[in-house]
Amino acid sequence: MRGEPVYSIVIPVYNNAASLPELVAVLDQVAATVRDRFALVTEAVFVIDGSPDDSASVLERLLPTVSFPAQLIRHSRNFGSFAAIRTGLAAARGRHVGMIAADLQEPPELLVSFLEPLVGGSADIVVGVREGREDPAGTRLGSALFWRLYRRLVNHEMPAGGVDLFACTETVRDQLVRLGEAHSSLVGLVYWVGFRRVEVGYRRRARRHGRSGWSLRKRFDYLLDNLFAFTDLPIRLLSLFGLVGTLVMSVIGLVTVVARLLGVITVPGYAQTLLMVMFFGALNTLGIGLVGHYAWRTYENTKRRPLAIVSETRRFGRD
Repeated sequence: MRGEPVYSIVIPVYNNAASLPELVAVLDQVAATVRDRFALVTEAVFVIDGSPDDSASVLERLLPTVSFPAQLIRHSRNFGSFAAIRTGLAAARGRHVGMIAADLQEPPELLVSFLEPLVGGSADIVVGVREGREDPAGTRLGSALFWRLYRRLVNHEMPAGGVDLFACTETVRDQLVRLGEAHSSLVGLVYWVGFRRVEVGYRRRARRHGRSGWSLRKRFDYLLDNLFAFTDLPIRLLSLFGLVGTLVMSVIGLVTVVARLLGVITVPGYAQTLLMVMFFGALNTLGIGLVGHYAWRTYENTKRRPLAIVSETRRFGRD
């Protein structure tokens, strides 16, 4: 593969053993299409992110039989899907790099659509934008609410349906790999780095294998990571609450002084003192929590730990 123009496809793998045979077969078709239309060799980079099932052994059995070159990378434990994608981006050897989930809910044909603006030079980043989804009603409602909050609180440029997959040039890939932030969001960084960006719409398929690990708690943690990594909204809200609280307490204080002078209050200061202690006590607690989030994330990044640890790398096919 040395010297040849390459399109690398990064696939994070966690509990996807059931879908991998179909995925590998589809990637064979994608590789043939990419070779015929763009004269590019397709490379697949599978990253096993501490998966507890037999995904690794399934790939070890399948990859020697495929027509495209592939890498099989293992993490020493589960570091999360975004860390797995970063590992795959760092290992990818292509001039263009794309990523897709292993559960086949995103149509693999998108990988071919992503290449057109990249190869044509009209874009540096291509993101897949969900225009609909074949999930249960509860899942659709939860996802819509999550991305609405994300757009309002974090990044107004984020598409309404959210972004789960993208492709980019080698230059953009290098910039993303260089940004080794802990407790951040790879999708958020894709929008942060800038460059020329285009969107490709698609409809998300129903899950045919296994269950999604994208729980409500993980969604909440992901939203917090993005909120603290890409916006100062919590600090601005805290400042606003402090200003409003100061104004409210000033009015209450003025009313208290007037009422005391007029003899209306016979037990001076009791109710007002209680309200002020409760209000500012709650406000201080909120402020300490918000500042603590920023302090913790700063501390995490000063430790300079790797975002993931690779325990093994194997290559299949041509090199």
